[in-house]
Amino acid sequence: MGNMVGSATANTDDDHNPIPLLAARITAAGVPTYWGKSGKTLQRLVTAVATIDFLLFGYDQGVMSGIIAGAPFVHDFPQVDGDSEWQGFVVSIYAVGCFFGALFILTVGDKLGRRKAIFLGATVMIIGVIIQLACVPPSHGATAQFIIGRFITGIGNGINTSTIPIWQAECSHSHNRGKLICIEGGNVAIGTLIAYWLDYGASYGPHKFVWRFPIAFQIIFALAVIVLMIDLPESPRWLLSHDRVDEATQILAALNGESRTDPRLKTQLGHLRAAIRASGQLDNKTKFSDLFSGGPTQHFRRMILGFSSQMMQQLSGCNAVIYYFPILFETAIGTSPNTALLLGGVNQIVYALFATTSWFAVERVGRRKLYLIGTVGQCLSMVLTFAALIPGTASAAKGAAVGLFTYIAFFGATWLPLPWLYPAEINPLKTRAKATASSTVSNWLWNFFIVMITPVLISNTGQSGWGTYLFFAILNAIFFPIIYFLYPETAGRSLEEIDIIFAKGYSENISYVRAAEELPFLAEGEVLDKAREYGIDVQTEEQSNDQYTEKVLADTPSEASV
Repeated sequence: MGNMVGSATANTDDDHNPIPLLAARITAAGVPTYWGKSGKTLQRLVTAVATIDFLLFGYDQGVMSGIIAGAPFVHDFPQVDGDSEWQGFVVSIYAVGCFFGALFILTVGDKLGRRKAIFLGATVMIIGVIIQLACVPPSHGATAQFIIGRFITGIGNGINTSTIPIWQAECSHSHNRGKLICIEGGNVAIGTLIAYWLDYGASYGPHKFVWRFPIAFQIIFALAVIVLMIDLPESPRWLLSHDRVDEATQILAALNGESRTDPRLKTQLGHLRAAIRASGQLDNKTKFSDLFSGGPTQHFRRMILGFSSQMMQQLSGCNAVIYYFPILFETAIGTSPNTALLLGGVNQIVYALFATTSWFAVERVGRRKLYLIGTVGQCLSMVLTFAALIPGTASAAKGAAVGLFTYIAFFGATWLPLPWLYPAEINPLKTRAKATASSTVSNWLWNFFIVMITPVLISNTGQSGWGTYLFFAILNAIFFPIIYFLYPETAGRSLEEIDIIFAKGYSENISYVRAAEELPFLAEGEVLDKAREYGIDVQTEEQSNDQYTEKVLADTPSEASV
């Protein structure tokens, strides 16, 4: 057994207020561990937290679809009975909470830290669920309480979905970023699948069980996140940005599976410290105004690319399909509620299966091609859906069911994970945290809009709401030229090469799509040469590397001092 590291203190901006190191054990080889693990195993635990949280994200997206039209829920909350506006409000208020949670992280996330934010988000979610379960329906007060509970649960989820992808990326090696974030996105579909089938199983239970158990089940995911995070580390990059070098050293050693005295660790630490200093992240020097700057770095354009990708994901109609699939089957095809739920569950199996294909295709096919393939597939699926609903017969409406199945397959394989990956890599280091949080704000803002208007559209746009699906078909058609002309390919590129793409496009006055196509893949030294050529101020960074690497190596504590 190793010795507990508990007495050492971190470097802070205020030497009179030292902060204790996170609890970690040191192996006989001098390697720090969390949950007794280091290296790849520790990184898998980090991925496990991200996976569980995005399972919860997907679960929350799907759980209401199976209960909102059910007789027990309608009995307990009669306001939703036959009222499309109330249905939309009860479902979409969750997205409003998520929006405010993401906004909270956008404003104070860098000060709070990744680890504290994750604890906070999971705890807030549990509080929201308890408020929902404590309802005593039927009454107006119970409906109001349920809505407040969903709003609070949404705040917690917004906090975590804005924090966990960044925390995972900052604790993982760069060559895994595409696959890891796509795994997160795929787990949204798997979480939705769990929600659908849990709804279906609960529908056979007693009255109080039918909606309370699926709502309560969210606590399992949130508790799992809290328990795992008890002994998982803070982001080393966040610690370095707050000048807490000693803690960052320990965590990097654990993530790498190396001793704190390993020369490779000291070199890595020095380079990270220098890069953070050069990018203006040290002591939170990145301002909101930096998000709106242009020039060779193109901060504003890159933020808009991430923001718009999340917007288009929601405007493509995904949540109209996810939330209201059973309702369409009942109203348009005339199936029983039981059959509608069963078919909804089958649809989610298709969703989850196709979502996993992105794990293997995202690096081989590329982000841009997947975006374009998904857009065409979704558009044609929506065309099939609205065309099959126009006749107004149950037999013709079965074609609409086929369209929804093909839509969710294309969406799961492409537009589900990509808007979570693209903002994280298209934005530069200096603005990445704030720009990525802004894209998450965009997701929840448009999520609320679509979920709120969809039941109203279905009720007021022709037989079985065929106009709703025509609306989404048109939007998907509009997305194609936006992606084709404005979204550069990033697959296979280092984050530094992506910086060069935008500098090249700006300096040569060509489209950034063309710049990405023309720029060859670069070695590390070539990136620096191209940066100088296109006007990126690497001289400051190189000087910072020389100066601050020496400083950090000198300041890095040896194993004997722990």
